[in-house]
Amino acid sequence: DADGVQLLKEVKEVQPDLPVIIVTAFSSVEGAVGAIKSGAADYITKPFDMDELAITAKRVLDASRMKRSLSAELREKSASFGLDNIAGESVAILEIKRLIRKVAQSNDTTVLLLGETGTGKDIAARAIHYESARAPHPFVNITCTAIPETLLESELFGHEAGAFTNAAGKKKGLFEVAHNGTVFMDEIGDMPLVLQAKLLRVLEEKSFKRIGGSVDLHIDIRIIAATHQNLEAMVQEQRFRSDLFYRLNIFPIELPALRDRGGDITGLAVHFLGLYRREFNKSVETLTSAALDKLNSYHWPGNVRELRNVLERAVLLSTGGHLGADDLELGRAALAHAAPDGEVVALPPGGCTLAEAETSLLRQALERCQWNLTHAGQLLGISRDQVRYKAEKFGLKRQPDE
Repeated sequence: DADGVQLLKEVKEVQPDLPVIIVTAFSSVEGAVGAIKSGAADYITKPFDMDELAITAKRVLDASRMKRSLSAELREKSASFGLDNIAGESVAILEIKRLIRKVAQSNDTTVLLLGETGTGKDIAARAIHYESARAPHPFVNITCTAIPETLLESELFGHEAGAFTNAAGKKKGLFEVAHNGTVFMDEIGDMPLVLQAKLLRVLEEKSFKRIGGSVDLHIDIRIIAATHQNLEAMVQEQRFRSDLFYRLNIFPIELPALRDRGGDITGLAVHFLGLYRREFNKSVETLTSAALDKLNSYHWPGNVRELRNVLERAVLLSTGGHLGADDLELGRAALAHAAPDGEVVALPPGGCTLAEAETSLLRQALERCQWNLTHAGQLLGISRDQVRYKAEKFGLKRQPDE
């Protein structure tokens, strides 16, 4: 006792994701628009042939399968990167979760993540994205120190064909790729001043021009910036634009150091033990009380990332059912055994190749400098370009903050 559109509305109330094709005797635009607005996947008019119906049905079913696949992928990513992925129950971390949940409700508010290296700024940024309505859209991670200054502008804004030497074709920038999603700009304090002005325009106007372009491109993105540096001090020293700082500092969140997250060390250690036990297919099940005491009495200068690395190494080398205090190497001991007097580094008992030693030192320098290529080069007595070349040669890539 109803027409097809009315039936469609009732079907959608019971099973919203069911794809429906409307078959109608009317081919008017108004009828088509009404059916689509009511939730129809497509419509065909009478009379029709079976080939037309089969083609339409296949297209609708393919689209439905793809939608279900994307929904499953989104659920998987949300489970991996959402708020529940931030481990810890201390007062400090519960406050961080509250702030993340609050700011995720707004799709446009700019967020500034502060805190020491290794405190989990990357994880916090992903949680904001996957807890927001932007979750189905791209999350683009840009580490400002990982891209050479000469290429950073092109990577961010893209370029038109012929904009500069070797620009053979048009290229979309990362801002354009992130349309409708989130851009996470890590180590924002290391962004060159000339690009800070262009970033300010993106924040204020949500538009930019590709290099060599004359047309404004409009984008809908949320920007989350992060740094371990004191931006206010950098503003005073004129190393960071004050107008950009105030535009970024709308919703600051300071991630606590691990030493200030009372009680979380034990929970995190147990979490990482389970994670790496499964990954390495090990039988180790527990941490002894002596091991937990050792972990809780350490000052953790590398924060959660350092704790994770310690547990990864310990589980990988484990041979029994539990980890004791002697299985956990902290601080300098985690990097190498004590070096002989007069030597800078120690040769491992089993020996190593020169390439392995060079890779290890390069990785340590990059991690100590939060992947600032210039500063890492200064530690090793080589240039920024040499650091970048060797990192590519040895396949070293920055891992997300933990």
